[in-house]
Amino acid sequence: MAEPGEQLPEEVLALIFRHLPLRDRAAAARVCRAWAAAATCSTVWHNTNISCDCELEGIQPQYLSACLDHVQNLRLEFVPSREPSRLAAIELLTALAGRNPELRGLCLECRGEKRLFDSGRDVLDAVHALCRAARALRHLDLRRLPFTLDDALVLQVAHGCPELCSLFLDNSTLVGSVGPGSVLELLEACPCLRALGLHLASLSRTALEALAAPERAPFELLALRCACPEDARASPLPNEAWAELSRRHPGLAVELELEPALPAESVTRVLQPAVPVAALRLSLSGDTVGPVRFAARHYAATLRALEVRAAASAELDAALEELAERCAGLREVHCFCVVRPSVLHAFRTHCSRLRSYTLKLTREPHPWRPALVA
Repeated sequence: MAEPGEQLPEEVLALIFRHLPLRDRAAAARVCRAWAAAATCSTVWHNTNISCDCELEGIQPQYLSACLDHVQNLRLEFVPSREPSRLAAIELLTALAGRNPELRGLCLECRGEKRLFDSGRDVLDAVHALCRAARALRHLDLRRLPFTLDDALVLQVAHGCPELCSLFLDNSTLVGSVGPGSVLELLEACPCLRALGLHLASLSRTALEALAAPERAPFELLALRCACPEDARASPLPNEAWAELSRRHPGLAVELELEPALPAESVTRVLQPAVPVAALRLSLSGDTVGPVRFAARHYAATLRALEVRAAASAELDAALEELAERCAGLREVHCFCVVRPSVLHAFRTHCSRLRSYTLKLTREPHPWRPALVA
């Protein structure tokens, strides 16, 4: 430990400062020259989280500007319904684009509600500009943007970021506007892509075949969200295409999220036996028992996480017990309705790898917190 009056080495200070929020980093930079040097060195800024809602106020623009060149992975939060927060996010993205950054990863996260009738065009324009400039971008996560993403954005990413490794577009929009053709072009332009999140309507048999091509690099994760009318009308993806994809990439994990917009007939088209489902989230307006039983009988070897939002019933309890007996590899199960004690006993008995669960035997005030298995 340093003696009174003795200055810690810059590398030690940098190690400390990299764990501080943005506002505290800025405050540290004003203490003395040694701290200013440590607070602005590149290692402090490689992985940065910024909240535009609370952290940027009072920070000197020249301080932030001097550090932008060092940011490699950025997680940016903002509240679209608050104009200062929204404008700060746009300004920051635009500033990054204007500096030809060495950005490797970008995650955008909206908090609160978006403004009524707000399409988010100004935010998405800033993302476009950044993708044109950040050719070294490898990871782009837009799952928490409540705006409609479109073909133009996907094509910009495809041709502007050839080293892309992961892209998540499976957000909470009510309209699916990314066509299968754009996704296919993305796969052709980004041979290193190994993780992809989409709405179901954006995926096609041709895309599955492209992913299964012999020259394709190992593909690890496909996250599919079925939540908008376009997803309900999407063409079925045949079981044989899934089987070929699984053979080509034996380590592939598929995450399926089925929401109320999906009618029963669409659910049966989505749940194909050969899909290597690792995570299944069911929040359906219709039958939930059938999909749970289907998962128990076809996804026993791959299923690791299950989330169910449905009305309590004896039939659902029986289906959950069957799933517990068959899916020994489950690590998480979260059921947001009251279940009978035998359901909890089944998961605790048969699923030795279970790490957390939400299985309530009586009604409790929300939010329900999961129980952790020691």
